[in-house]
Amino acid sequence: MPAVLGFEGSANKVGVGVVRDGKVLANPRRTYVTPPGTGFLPGDTARHHRAVILDLLREALTEAGLTSHDIDCIAYTKGPGMGAPLVSVAIVARTVAQLWNKPLLGVNHCIGHIEMGRLITGATSPTVLYVSGGNTQVIAYSERRYRIFGETIDIAVGNCLDRFARVLKISNDPSPGYNIEQMAKRGKKLVELPYTVKGMDVSFSGILSFIEDVAQRMLATGECTPEDLCFSLQETVFAMLVEITERAMAHCGSQEALIVGGVGCNLRLQEMMETMCQERGAKLFATDERFCIDNGAMIAHAGWEMFQAGHRTPIRDSGITQRYRTDEVEVTWRD
Repeated sequence: MPAVLGFEGSANKVGVGVVRDGKVLANPRRTYVTPPGTGFLPGDTARHHRAVILDLLREALTEAGLTSHDIDCIAYTKGPGMGAPLVSVAIVARTVAQLWNKPLLGVNHCIGHIEMGRLITGATSPTVLYVSGGNTQVIAYSERRYRIFGETIDIAVGNCLDRFARVLKISNDPSPGYNIEQMAKRGKKLVELPYTVKGMDVSFSGILSFIEDVAQRMLATGECTPEDLCFSLQETVFAMLVEITERAMAHCGSQEALIVGGVGCNLRLQEMMETMCQERGAKLFATDERFCIDNGAMIAHAGWEMFQAGHRTPIRDSGITQRYRTDEVEVTWRD
């Protein structure tokens, strides 16, 4: 029964998880939170991760009731993500692997989300909507690859929401996306916004530019409220995501949809996806904030799958890559 320790730190979340044979034994996490109206810079985020990661390691081992001798493999996020945070966490993972004399595994962040979603929900072969601050993709498995059927051609949906939150000076605690979701529940008016779907792909930069340009004027003249803008932005971008997911499901003949990534916690997105799935006679799978937000356990579980399939990452290849596409990884642990 191998036990795998996983390190995640590709953006403003840093986590250490322990997974043994499909059971999450520990999954502590910390978030780097910046003031309202600001984002998080790579250097500052990396400093935050370095300051807390050893405490998280101790916390994870204590929670799991394990010692270094019980760990069979060390997994870490190889990419994609922000360079400095990725490096700060990879160095710790590499050091721990050498100190403990354990094999090392570099994990694709996106595949970590997918495999964790499949584990927690029990979905077998779903069409995956992967939505986060850095990625927006519609994915399905075929012939040892997670194939990307559609994606954003510019910025990710989570990045669009985060940058909109800065316009309205919405708090980043616990996250701008969560606070937009709560404000949207009080919205009454749907403001017409650009809707850009291009085949299987989506574009969010135009809608962001438009709302950045008109928001303050519309609020100053009383045309709408901040809550109306939050509601309108959510409804528009989520409708775009539902459309391309449904198109991919039709193409694949899929009867399962799985939402993963931090934006996947949004209950309104889940509700819209559920409506679409019901109309197709399909089933929706989603997780809560414990597992859809970046966490160490998802890297540990993907690492466990790779470890069981015989994968290893030599120390000389244990760097990071900010651009690491989902379909670059040969998925040898399925079929």
